[in-house]
Formats: sequence, structure tokens, C-alpha cells
Amino acid sequence: MKVARVLVVAAVCLALVACSPQPRRAAKSTKARKPAATVVRRTPPPPVPAYRPYTPWGEHSIATRLADIGPKARQRWWPHFDAARTAYPPWYAVIAAFKRERRVEVYAGPSPYELALVRSIDMTAASGGPGPKLREGDRQVPEGVYAIQKLNPNSLYHVALRLDYPNDFDRMMASMDGRHRLGGDIMIHGSDRSIGCIAVGDQAAEDLFVLAADTGLDNVSVVIAPSDFRRDGGPPRMPGRPPWIGELYARIDRTLRTLPLPRPPAPPPSVGEVTADGRRTPR
Repeated sequence: MKVARVLVVAAVCLALVACSPQPRRAAKSTKARKPAATVVRRTPPPPVPAYRPYTPWGEHSIATRLADIGPKARQRWWPHFDAARTAYPPWYAVIAAFKRERRVEVYAGPSPYELALVRSIDMTAASGGPGPKLREGDRQVPEGVYAIQKLNPNSLYHVALRLDYPNDFDRMMASMDGRHRLGGDIMIHGSDRSIGCIAVGDQAAEDLFVLAADTGLDNVSVVIAPSDFRRDGGPPRMPGRPPWIGELYARIDRTLRTLPLPRPPAPPPSVGEVTADGRRTPR
């Protein structure tokens, strides 16, 4: 009896399910679905700084100094190189400093034997007097032919070119004399103060700093003389100086003789004279 009842109940349930209305399936659309839009996200460019970040004193590298002062210094050099008809940066350069004249002259060209005077710079300070540097603390600017040892972008006097004083000749002569404390840290720098160095003012120091960096330190030499031997007829006689001073000045003189003398300026045309370009000066 129980089995019969279960069968009857099952049959009734099946009948009810068969008679109940089935849900209608949605008709498939014949239209093609549009692909989902792709959102492209672009990374915004970094903001352009309105000013160059300030580098505190003492934290400059040569690269940051060149980035800071290089563009304006090169613009100041270009007219001088154009007038001298030589390319910038040059293959070779000589910085000649004359104590008596208180002048620094810059020569440049494609080789050490093809140089032209590019620019003259006035010294703002140079301590001591004529004659070589002999010992530490004598406040003398050295005399001789030197290389640029390194560039100092954090000088107390703006920027500086450090010379290789004492060089081999200086040490050899000191050994002969029995001198030991020769001093050092001799530079060409900015400002207008000197304790054995050559000061040329901040802007000129920037120009020399950039010139040396662009040319390459190995391609720049510095000659420091008591005066311009080319105009003086040769090295001076200096009684009471060390016996080797003649050899030193002969070395300086040989270097100076490779540098061309500046051409004297042409005299102005007289009134009514026809100039080289065919123009006549007013009467």
C-alpha cells in the first residue's frame, strides 16, 4: 500500500510539471555586438621646471657647473673665435699670463704650432712680484710652463683652474737648492683676491673654466712670465735670483716664441681718404 501511494504522488507531480507554462527564451539578435571600448591611459609628461634647481656652494660637480655657466660662457667666446678665424672648441689652447702687464692672453688653434690670439683678459689680482715661487708662504705667483691639473667647481673664489705647481722643473731646482716646502694650490680663479694665485674676476674665470673643459685639460697649457719677453727683447737679467733662473726664463721664452704677437690696430683713415672697401671718409 505504501509503495502504491508513493507511485501515485510521483505521477501527480510529473503531471503538474508537464502542465505548467515554460519560460520563453529571448530571440537571438541578428545585430553584431559592438566591441567594448578600450580606454587608453596616457602617462602625463613630467612638469617642466620653471627654473633651474639651485645647487648649494660646495655641492657642484664639474657637470653641474658646466650646465649652469656653460651656455653663456660659450656665447661670450664665439665672437672672439670668429674674429680670430678659428673653431670653437679648439684642438689646442695656451693661456699666457704676464705679471708686469697684469694681463692674461688666450691663444687657440688646430695645433700647438698654429695658434691665434683669441682674447686678452685683465688680471684683477696677482700677489708678489717678478721672479719664481720658491717656498710656501712667499705669496709669489709661480713662473714657468704648467699644465692644468684639474678644474675646481667649488672654489672659494667662484670657479678655478688648478695648475700642476710644483712641476718636475720646480722640484728639480728645489732639490738642487735644498728647499723642501714649495707650497701648492696655485690656481687661476675668480674674484679679485690673490695669495699666490691669478685672479681674473668671476665672469672671466667662468669663461676659462668652460674653455678648458671643452678643449680638454690635456690640450691646454699655461705659461706664466714676469713680462712679455716677445716685446721686451728677451728675458730680463735679475741679479740676486737663483742661478738656474736663466734656464727657467729660456724655457718660458721658447714657449712664448710659438705664440703670435697681436697685430697692431690699423690707423684710422684720414679725412677724405678712400678706405679699403671703397668708401670715402667725410671731410
